[in-house]
Amino acid sequence: MTTPAAELDCRGLPCPRPIIELAKALPAVALGELLSVVSDDPAARHDVPAWCRMRGQEYVGEEAADDGVPRYVVRRVS
Repeated sequence: MTTPAAELDCRGLPCPRPIIELAKALPAVALGELLSVVSDDPAARHDVPAWCRMRGQEYVGEEAADDGVPRYVVRRVS
């Protein structure tokens, strides 16, 4: 996977904060670039892909941060 242009550290933030942070940060990322959200909130596994579908963005996938916390990768397409 390509290195994201930006990464949000949302560890410890409860639902819906990771999605709120994603929505606030995405406009600062150039079209076609990646943004990752690192979140230990179990709901983020479903919320990030659902948010991408609703907002017309590309959900690239899930990987693990260095400490094993899930990292959700989004490509800005609009």
